Amino acid sequence: MESPIELLNLQEIQEDRVLTFEPETFDQYLGQDEIKSKLKIYVTACNLRKEHLDHILLFGPPGLGKTTLAKVIAKELGAPFRITSAPVLERSGDLVAILSNLQEREILFIDEIHRLPKNVEEILYSAMENFAVDMIIGQGAGAKSIRLPLKPFTLIGATTRTSLISGPLQTRFGIVERLDFYDSISLAEIVKQNSNFLNINILPEAALEMGKRARGTPRIAKRIFRRVRDFAQVKNYPIINKEIVDIALNFLDIDEDGLNKLDRKVLYLIIKDFDGGPVGLDTLAAMTGEDRDSLEDVCEPYLIRMGLLQKTTRGRQINPKKYLYLRKKLLGENIVEQKIMF
Repeated sequence: MESPIELLNLQEIQEDRVLTFEPETFDQYLGQDEIKSKLKIYVTACNLRKEHLDHILLFGPPGLGKTTLAKVIAKELGAPFRITSAPVLERSGDLVAILSNLQEREILFIDEIHRLPKNVEEILYSAMENFAVDMIIGQGAGAKSIRLPLKPFTLIGATTRTSLISGPLQTRFGIVERLDFYDSISLAEIVKQNSNFLNINILPEAALEMGKRARGTPRIAKRIFRRVRDFAQVKNYPIINKEIVDIALNFLDIDEDGLNKLDRKVLYLIIKDFDGGPVGLDTLAAMTGEDRDSLEDVCEPYLIRMGLLQKTTRGRQINPKKYLYLRKKLLGENIVEQKIMF
């Protein structure tokens, strides 16, 4: 009988397939061309030798397709695929139970692998290197250690924070790849791929507009596409064009730069109350009513990547090169001469 965790993951996968296109080959997986070219070679070589693939660590910001890429690797290998998440593996026995049931060449995908408890992580050391798990049977003087052999498998770990993965675990991954943000054109192709999957007509300029506002992230591009689809259906648009995209995204508070309401609020407060900064993160969290970690992990990376925000030793501040642009954008002011006097 499948565990509740496995059933939940299966349900989530089935729901994703209904709403979005699920690639099954490297060619169907759009973007990340450099990584795909490497993986194609590794996978082809393993298939020729009929061996298991070396363990893989995928890292990068959330929403870039780490889980999807892991599924594609399993499909290309013709291997079974099992998915779990590090936070649910609270005891070493939980991981041992999964490892002992893996088939030969099976893919075990562990999401957020940096959150593995230390005692669970140590189980992986011998499992990844020797395909065996050391277990203690019994207690006290009668306790004895046994080695449980495992079938050769491939572990794919995904993380958004490699700095939190211990050195011993990182060195056991033979393949380490970082997924980068997507450009607007690649995201537009993903939008068109999903529209074809759902038999929805969309104009190229509409797909490109969604790609421009998706923050370089496929997950956000798919989310925007689903919401635009809702608007097109309610407003009786037979084809998704740029007009309905603008209507939908304005309703969702996503502007032409891809900034949402929280992004603009952070920038507005720094400009209005602190004259561009610097200002501490805790102060911003208190003023916005948002959690500090949410600002740091969700909001700030995009603002920094866009060149709108800077991190300094004294706090966060507006990029001086963008100060006048943001002042006009957020406050409706044009103060070129006044800014020169500061």
